[in-house]
Amino acid sequence: AICPDFFVGQEAWKPSNDWATFDEWRKTRNASKIDKEVDVILKYLSEQCGAKKTGAIGFCWGGAAVHHLMLKNPHLKAGVSLYGVIKFFEDSYSLLHPTFFIFGEKDDIIPLEQVTLLEQKLKENCKVDYEVKIYPGQTHGFVHRKREDINPQDKPFIEEGRKDMINWLNKYL
Repeated sequence: AICPDFFVGQEAWKPSNDWATFDEWRKTRNASKIDKEVDVILKYLSEQCGAKKTGAIGFCWGGAAVHHLMLKNPHLKAGVSLYGVIKFFEDSYSLLHPTFFIFGEKDDIIPLEQVTLLEQKLKENCKVDYEVKIYPGQTHGFVHRKREDINPQDKPFIEEGRKDMINWLNKYL
């Protein structure tokens, strides 16, 4: 597994930041401007590690980056986008690779209307396997919560999301 620094040393978004400033923050960290870095990573994985099939997982901004990669990068084989900010790619639905989209029902960042539209557009335009799953009662960031931040009632959904993610990758990689 590789966790690249797509922000090139710039600070990542923190949940404690003011969401009103998110669009300004994002202007300096565009999820569709990662292709050069990804090409270097894929070359390294192939040549130095002998990787035959490679997938991508991303959370929030990274989920949007996975959406981008599944649209553009021919070398990846599967992706999992966890609460990827849909509005970054609202006109892009012709995925090249199987992609699993995970969302929380009560996500304040990604309204269910956007998720419904994503599903509709994928159904109309996508020719590869995909799945969009909404986890009941869950909020933005639920799958990667730290142990100390997990509410007992959310634990089954967190475990299910993590298991679903691994199962998707095992199916296609």
